[in-house]
Amino acid sequence: MAAPVDSADSLDTGRPPVPRPGPIPWVAMYHSVGDCSDDPYRITVTPERLEKQLAWLRRHGLRGVSVAELLAARARGEGRGLAGLTFDDGYADFVTEALPRLRRWGCGATLFVLPGRLGGDNAWDPLGPRKPLLTADGIRHAAAEGVEIGSHGLTHVDLTKADDLTLKTEVTESRARLEELTGTRIDGFCYPYGTVDARAVAAVREAGYGYACAIDPGPLTGPHALPRVHVGQNDTAWRLHLKHRLHRLRRRPVEGL
Repeated sequence: MAAPVDSADSLDTGRPPVPRPGPIPWVAMYHSVGDCSDDPYRITVTPERLEKQLAWLRRHGLRGVSVAELLAARARGEGRGLAGLTFDDGYADFVTEALPRLRRWGCGATLFVLPGRLGGDNAWDPLGPRKPLLTADGIRHAAAEGVEIGSHGLTHVDLTKADDLTLKTEVTESRARLEELTGTRIDGFCYPYGTVDARAVAAVREAGYGYACAIDPGPLTGPHALPRVHVGQNDTAWRLHLKHRLHRLRRRPVEGL
């Protein structure tokens, strides 16, 4: 939806109209798609649950798209009916379980990956089962299928606790490696653990990313700290309906969105 123009600025004042801040886009946050019987961090949905959630979106006139597509559509005033779908960490099951279902429902997505852990596992989750991460070939396969690839940093470090050198390396080196791996421009970043502060936002912006995703960034909310809605195994149709409604009620319009 195009941002409305303040009527006071549309008068003959010699100044161009100033767009009002737009509503915050609805962006869903997923991680792994597979067996969730051992899932202490609630990062997994079963393939069957994902299927039902995508069906819910379509029944309610929404189509899941990448964050890049969502933001570009909103900039053109064409964002109505779109919802962002993001998958963090780059689990190998994205290609085998999530991607076929996204294609079946005509949805796109953004996949945030860790180029410093290609073919590794989620070693940063001490309590959870080890889940394999995508290899370079797996990431290239997802990109070839139209999935937007974004950076989740190099190695899944909490950037709010990183020293200056680590912060810069995690943000800039991950982007350079992914651009070399995919042969495309990397515009999106996702803060590991969803933690964010003004210093991390500045580093991401200075690195040239067009946008970045967090979870609940509060007053930092903006193009480089987009809030997202966690979607998990317990999110039935009714819970999704509530999350969609509450997001629109709780999130205030923000400059640049």
